[in-house]
Amino acid sequence: MASQQSRQQHGPHVGRSSRATASRVVAVLLLAGALAYSTWSVEVFLPTGLSPGTAYVSELAAEDQPYGTFFRTVDLFAGLLVLAGAVWALLRRSPRGWWVTAGWAGLALFGAATAADSRLPLSCAATADPGCLARERAGGVPWTHSAHAVSSSLAVTGALVAMVLLTVAARRRTAPWPALARTGPVLVLLELAATGWTLASVAAFEADRGTWGLGIGQRLQVLFIAVWLVVLAWSVAARAPAQEARRE
Repeated sequence: MASQQSRQQHGPHVGRSSRATASRVVAVLLLAGALAYSTWSVEVFLPTGLSPGTAYVSELAAEDQPYGTFFRTVDLFAGLLVLAGAVWALLRRSPRGWWVTAGWAGLALFGAATAADSRLPLSCAATADPGCLARERAGGVPWTHSAHAVSSSLAVTGALVAMVLLTVAARRRTAPWPALARTGPVLVLLELAATGWTLASVAAFEADRGTWGLGIGQRLQVLFIAVWLVVLAWSVAARAPAQEARRE
């Protein structure tokens, strides 16, 4: 009887402690993923030979690029870390609600597609190599070029779904994330603008009408995703002390 009473008294406290620990784990995974996803920025210190104003970010990881292995590796870790954080958040099911569940699922898609992206590299950089561009348009490049386009599109789609739905959840207070509620809407709008710029630039490049700052638009696109991930990680981590406070 005494043992049963002890479990009843301490059970809710243990549960809250477990949820607080889970929140911290999710936050650490997301933060690490965001940092790894931002590693493309070290291109300013490396002689990549690619122009940040015109080159795709993924061209840094192309098979014929001098630092391709490095960028592919960090992309793999970035995807796996975010995927692990999103899946952990889904499994712990706190906070709950359709917006939150669908948002974490979108983030899991982003992580999985980013990891797949790193395993489906481009063979060459079409924006910097006319020969590569000619082969690509003639269908003379490996199938990974087409597969990479699909995985990249899925990654961006997953990121947008997560950004919109989890930000809405924070604004509706379905999820107690004040930091995301405040800054999330601005980051979502910036991400949509950068995505629109990137899509327009890709269309212009494929129509031989220049690049329209393709590299800048896409770098802003991935930058805003990374910043949003940091804000989400901060929001999730900030909730952990509140969970522990309720335990006392």
